Amino acid sequence: MNITATGLTKAAAAAAAIAGTIFITVQIGHPATDTFTTETTQWAARSCAKTVMAALALAGITGMYLRQYRKAGLLGLVGYLTFAAGYLALLSVEVIAVAVLPNLVHTEPGFVNDVVAAAAGGHPAGDIGALQTLFDVSGAGYILGGLIFGIALFRTGVLARWAAALLAVSTVGTAALAVLPDSFNRPFAVPEGIALIALGVSLWRHPSDVPATPRETVPVVSPAASPAASPVEQPAVR
Repeated sequence: MNITATGLTKAAAAAAAIAGTIFITVQIGHPATDTFTTETTQWAARSCAKTVMAALALAGITGMYLRQYRKAGLLGLVGYLTFAAGYLALLSVEVIAVAVLPNLVHTEPGFVNDVVAAAAGGHPAGDIGALQTLFDVSGAGYILGGLIFGIALFRTGVLARWAAALLAVSTVGTAALAVLPDSFNRPFAVPEGIALIALGVSLWRHPSDVPATPRETVPVVSPAASPAASPVEQPAVR
């Protein structure tokens, strides 16, 4: 199987669209934070889904950036790196949520409750160490990175501009969740999911600027121009 740049770009496009779909789906019927415990099967299932979503989103935005890095310039690079850092931190958070916290719920219940509270944007009662820094990086990278990256995509005009604008607005809009009730948390995730799906579809449809190589044609030589068809000079008769 030949691996081509177009094939990799389309794989990234599919990853972005799937990530957006998971991002929307995982919000459906999501329990409230104060009733969502790490011991439940639903916690493990949703955390695993979010882990997959973050990994696919990383692949998707990487493909988007590489598709237009020449046009995106410094703004695009800064936006991509910041947004990727946010998603990478989110990926780490979800791995901890599914692999570490359930094992500590009986021995360190207070620590687990504080981590869950911090992950939801609240204020933990105790010290959660470097996890607080991880949450801060995830939030800042997601909000600022999404805004800058969305603006860069909009400016280049390579992918659907409305989707790029929606990505910028939806990510920076999540900053309002700090003062809004928890009930707004899930609906606010839907616009970014739509943006990722639309950008993925746009990237799939326009994976490259290089036109298809035309078939090589053999020039047709007309009989009048063919050397073989020209009259043979006869030697002069003396």
